[in-house]
Amino acid sequence: MAIGIDVGGTFTDIVFVDGPRVTVGKVATTPDQSVGVIAGARSAGAVGQALLVHGTTAATNALLEHKGANVVMITDGGFRDLVEIGRSDRPSLYDVSVRRPPQLVAREDRFEVTDTDVIESVVERSPDVVVIALKDAYRDGSAESRIRDRIRAMSDLDVVVSHEIANEFREFERASTAVTAAYLRPIVDRYLNRLSTAATPEIASEVLIMRSNGGVAPVTMAAANPATILLSGPAGGVAAAAELATRLGARRAVSFDMGGTSTDVCRIEDGEPVIAQHTEVGGYPCLVPTVSIHTVGAGGGSIAWVDPGGSLRVGPQSAGAVPGPAGYGRGGEKPTVTDANIVLGRIAPDAVFGDGVAIDFEKAEQAVAQLADRLGISVIEAAAGITEVVESHMERAIGAVSVSEGYDARAASLIAFGGAGALHAAALSTRLGMESVIVPNHAGVFSAVGLLLSPIRIDVTIPSLDLDPEQVDSLARHAADQASTDFSRAVGSVPRSIELVALARYAGQSHELTVAIDAARGVDRLLAEFGAEHRLRNGFAREGDPVELVAVRATATAPSGIDVPAPRSGPHSKRHRQVHTGERFEEVVVQARSGLGVDSVIEGPTVIEDGGSTIWVPPGYRAAVLGGGELELRR
Repeated sequence: MAIGIDVGGTFTDIVFVDGPRVTVGKVATTPDQSVGVIAGARSAGAVGQALLVHGTTAATNALLEHKGANVVMITDGGFRDLVEIGRSDRPSLYDVSVRRPPQLVAREDRFEVTDTDVIESVVERSPDVVVIALKDAYRDGSAESRIRDRIRAMSDLDVVVSHEIANEFREFERASTAVTAAYLRPIVDRYLNRLSTAATPEIASEVLIMRSNGGVAPVTMAAANPATILLSGPAGGVAAAAELATRLGARRAVSFDMGGTSTDVCRIEDGEPVIAQHTEVGGYPCLVPTVSIHTVGAGGGSIAWVDPGGSLRVGPQSAGAVPGPAGYGRGGEKPTVTDANIVLGRIAPDAVFGDGVAIDFEKAEQAVAQLADRLGISVIEAAAGITEVVESHMERAIGAVSVSEGYDARAASLIAFGGAGALHAAALSTRLGMESVIVPNHAGVFSAVGLLLSPIRIDVTIPSLDLDPEQVDSLARHAADQASTDFSRAVGSVPRSIELVALARYAGQSHELTVAIDAARGVDRLLAEFGAEHRLRNGFAREGDPVELVAVRATATAPSGIDVPAPRSGPHSKRHRQVHTGERFEEVVVQARSGLGVDSVIEGPTVIEDGGSTIWVPPGYRAAVLGGGELELRR
C-alpha cells in the first residue's frame, strides 16, 4: 500500500494505491497542512502499513510569508554584509520602485570571526539557529566545524554550517542557502514531526518527503535542510510527466501543471526533467539541485481585476482555498479564472468538485458581471477576456523554459494536468504551435501520482578546486563513492544507479553548463559535449578556448517500485451543453472520460469530464484515447 498526498494552494490531492485498486480524492487545504494530509489519508481509506509520500509547501509558505526562525550568522571578517550586498544587481533594472526582500538575518545578528568574543556573543543572544558561513568553506569545512564544536560545547543551540548545506563555491549563494535552511529549519522540523507523529503507525509505516530535485527522501533529510524542499509540491507533477513522456516515447515535452493558485511548467528532454543547479525562491538564492520549474501566478483561483489604466489583468492574487472562486459558493465575490470557465460553459454549472464543492453558476456570473461593468463590455466578453489574458501569462511561462533556452517548443508535447490544465492546454498548444497535448490518467491529482512514481534520490556535489578538466575522472569517482555512502546511510540500502554530471564553463565565464559524464569516453568527449551544449544554449561555441571544470555532481537513485494503475472504465454517457467555443455559444457533446475506450477518437468541440479535472477540446482539435488510457489532443 502507498499513498501520495500533495498540498496545493486550494486543494490537497490524494492518491491511494492498494494493489490493483486506486482511490483518488481532494480535500480543502488547511492552514496546518498536516491536518489536511491526515484527513485526506483517512478519507481515502489508508490505514496501518501504507507508505506515505508527501509533497508540501510548508517551507515555501514560511519563506514567502517571512515566518521563520530567529537566526544569528557568523562569517569572515569584512563579510558581515555579504548576504545583503549579494551580487549588487537589481531585480528589475529600470524599475526604481522594486525593493529587495527583507533580510532573513538582521545586520545586528551577523558576527565576524575576527571578533575575539564572537562565540560568547552568539550564545548570549540565544537564537533559534546559528549559521556559520565562511567564504572558503567549500574548499575546507574544518574551520566551520571547529566553530560549531565550540558553540555546542557551551550551549545546546542548533547550528548550521554552510559546507554541509551547499558544498559549492560562490560565497554569497552558499551563505544565502545556509541562512535560508536555518531560517526554515525549526518550522519545517516541527511540521514534519507533527505529521510523522499523526501518521504513524495509525496510517503509515513510513513517511517520505518530495524534494525539489525530483526525488524523495526520508523525513530526517528534509528537516535537516529545508532548502531542498522549497519546490516539493510542483516537483511531483514534473516527475510524473517525465515518466509518462518516457513511456510514450516523447523525446521533448513540457509539463504544464495548472492548479488553483499558480501554473508550473518544466521542460523534459529524453524522459528527464531539466535540473537547474540553483534556484531562487522569493528573491532568496539557493544552491540546491532543482527541477527547472517556471512558475507564474496564473491558476483557477487567480483573480481578474482592472488596473488604473482600465486594462484587464489576471493574478497574481488568488482567491485561494478560502474563500475560493465565487462559483464555489464559499463566500468569494471576486471574479477568477474558474468563474470565467463556468460562465463560458466549459465547467458544468452543476459540477461537484473535491471536498464537496458544488458549483454555483449565479455567483460566478455575478462576479464576472461586476468586472464586465467596469470594463464596459458584456459578461461573456469579460469571461473570454479573462481566459485570454491568463493564457498569455502561461504562454510566456512555456516560452521561458523552451524558446528562451534555445529549444523549439513546436517539437514538444504539452503534458497538461492539475485541476485546470486541460481546460487551457489546447489554446496554448495553438498559440505555441506545439506538436500535441497529452492529458494523463488521474490528471486532476497527477502531482500526487508523481510522488508515488518518484525515485529515492540523493545528490552529492564535489567542487573542482583548480578548475582543471583533467580532474573529471577522479572527481567523478569521489562523487560516486560519496553518493553511494550517503544513500546507504539515509535509506539503508544501496542505490540502483548513479549518474554523473560535470558543471563546466569557458574560462572567464561566470555561469556553468551541465554536461553528462561518460567515463568510457574521457575528457575529450566531455569537452566536445560541452561545446555542443554551449552552441545550443547560446548560439555559438568558442572552439579551442580553455574550459574550466567547476564541480562534479553525483545522483544516486533507486526506483519507487510503485505502479499506479489507470482508472477503471465506466459506462459510456453523453449529454449536451451550451459552451462558448471562442466565437459563440454552441451545443456541444459532454461525455465522461471513464466511458471512452482505447483507440476512441472524439472530434471537437467537446467537453470531456474527468472527476477532478475537465478537458476542453476546441473546434479543429480531436482527442484520441491512447493504449494506456491517456488522451492525446491534436489539431
